[in-house]
Amino acid sequence: MAGKKAFDADAAEEAAMLVFWERGYADASLDTLSAAMGVGRSSFYNAFGDKATLFQRALARYGTRYGDRYERALASRSTDLRAAMIAFFDVTLDRIADPAVPRGCLIAQSVIASPTLPSTAAAQADTLLGLQRRRIATALRAAGIEEPTADEIALQLAAVNQSLAVLSRTSLSAGQLGSVARAAVTGAMITLAQRDDADGSHRPRCTVSAAADAAGGAP
Repeated sequence: MAGKKAFDADAAEEAAMLVFWERGYADASLDTLSAAMGVGRSSFYNAFGDKATLFQRALARYGTRYGDRYERALASRSTDLRAAMIAFFDVTLDRIADPAVPRGCLIAQSVIASPTLPSTAAAQADTLLGLQRRRIATALRAAGIEEPTADEIALQLAAVNQSLAVLSRTSLSAGQLGSVARAAVTGAMITLAQRDDADGSHRPRCTVSAAADAAGGAP
């Protein structure tokens, strides 16, 4: 049929995301992208614009996919913060263990490479990275944790989560990466318990589930 696209635009965009994820923006050439996407140069430009525009679409796709998973994980254990943190890290650990996708994090590596990115893409990556921290803080505040403590713990957990993305590209095993996540959860629970003791607050037991056992508990 005249005017009908000869390729699946969604599948092509998915392929482009994987190329950017594996190679980074600078090393993802138009030839490599076109080959992975199964499109010619003319179709590439007609459907996706230029490389910078396609990269921003890939960032948005990645951010939505894993952002939604993080939000569902946190919401699924809304009455048990320890379980919510475990579920949050499980999203990352599951992604690392998935052989169908590259290791690392497209957003984090894009932030690292931001000096070489188009300014709009660099700003987008920075915003998406910040969303991760805000998701955690929102979940903590919803469970009754005061804002300063929620923000502090969210920053720590987000930092550990990004370290997992970097470490996943090394020779560390899945078990070793899991131990990093467990240590972060234990540390967060200890902080919550200590803050409770220090300010004399009495939050519902469900919000700081198993805090007293956090140091010895295993996710």
